[in-house]
Amino acid sequence: QVQLEESGGGSAQAGGFARLACVASEPIDNNYCMGWFRQAPGKGREEVAMITKYGSSNYANSVKGRFDVSRDNPKNSLYLDMNRLKAEDTAMYYCVGDISNIPCSGRSWESFPYRGRGTQVTVSS
Repeated sequence: QVQLEESGGGSAQAGGFARLACVASEPIDNNYCMGWFRQAPGKGREEVAMITKYGSSNYANSVKGRFDVSRDNPKNSLYLDMNRLKAEDTAMYYCVGDISNIPCSGRSWESFPYRGRGTQVTVSS
């Protein structure tokens, strides 16, 4: 069972930058779909950014052009670079992963077998 651990959360100013990292307990390679979900206060979890096993990336419309997802397989790591932060980006951010052939994007949080515990990002305006 792959364990995922997020880091990098904290407080940031609107318009600023933050970088989240997710480290896997076992080696990951391009056979894994990896990505990020988030949950804002009082809302459900939503997909933020996914990187497929084929190397393509998908982003929620709300973060497209501001966020960038990347992976470093030798370091068993996934990253989320968040630029031009907005107050509405305030949320708990979760790392997810899957090695199955189920399409990477457009899935529910519960469908991912590997899920981290989350890291809080708070953006103040």
